[in-house]
Amino acid sequence: MPSPTLVSHGFNTPRHGTHFLEVGPSDGPLMIFLHGWPEIGLVWRPQMQAFAAEGWRCVAPDLRGYGGSSAPRSNDAYAIEDVVADMVELHDHLGGQPAIWVGHDWGSPVVSALAAHEPLRCRGIVLVSLPYLPDAFALPALAPLVDRTLYPADLYPDGQWDYYRYYTTHFDSAVADLDADPRATLASVYRSGNPDAMGKVSPSATVSRNGGRYGSAHRAPPTTPDPALWPSADFEVLVKAFETQGFRPASAWYLNGEANTAWARSAPHRGRLSQPVLYVNGDRDVICSIHGNRLGEPMREACADLSVTSLPAGHWLPLERKAELVRAIQDWLHEKGL
Repeated sequence: MPSPTLVSHGFNTPRHGTHFLEVGPSDGPLMIFLHGWPEIGLVWRPQMQAFAAEGWRCVAPDLRGYGGSSAPRSNDAYAIEDVVADMVELHDHLGGQPAIWVGHDWGSPVVSALAAHEPLRCRGIVLVSLPYLPDAFALPALAPLVDRTLYPADLYPDGQWDYYRYYTTHFDSAVADLDADPRATLASVYRSGNPDAMGKVSPSATVSRNGGRYGSAHRAPPTTPDPALWPSADFEVLVKAFETQGFRPASAWYLNGEANTAWARSAPHRGRLSQPVLYVNGDRDVICSIHGNRLGEPMREACADLSVTSLPAGHWLPLERKAELVRAIQDWLHEKGL
């Protein structure tokens, strides 16, 4: 049986325009998938098609600054509060029925913030590769959680999050390096997790001392894309999206830590989530794995109904473990009666 076909839509309001993909019966229960950096909604194709075949109405937007959605010029326009407002408008457009929200990477802070500020819109949430931080995904919340046995403070003040710091101190240079060759950038970013890298200092911890992600070269090395992650046709769509928008809008998300923190602290009940939450950890994720460190502690304290599962994957878990992620979510949905 052929896989269900993803249909492209556009939705515009006076404040924002969102491109989104949809598949599945229009009267099915709603599942909304939010991508991260440097992705587009198409990253969720395997999961959307699998759940659509089970009767779910699956939607995956391009978040602001990505793909076919609006890309405001001001860096201040990429605060999580603004992105959540985009999703509220989209959710209303889709009918507003409480949904299962799934987020990967930066999509996870959006999903968890929406769950904290707009709880009635969420039947349950799935966070992939980045745990919930009730004080916001921002450097002040991350630094105290760094594993100081691996990242001594005198050598690695921001630990594996040094790449984040580099955006805040050398934004134009960071973006220029990524934009120098979008195809090579994306091909080099999307690599499977290496189990041998666990327990070792991540390259993300030395971006500042190296003068950028690619050091003195200031551009990604020529790299062959891995079709086991992005199918070739989908990778071409991804490349076209970043050739069109560039990396500035997507990377400007990193410049709004103070605004994100202030808004997170305004959430009801100090950001405690009452909905069922599934966290899917990548055991080979050298930046975001919650095993053997404190990164998952705030999430464990802030979620009333938390389930955690792990898969043998790096950071690009939805691409590395396409079917396994579907099964993990299916099992959780069944367990929680969702």
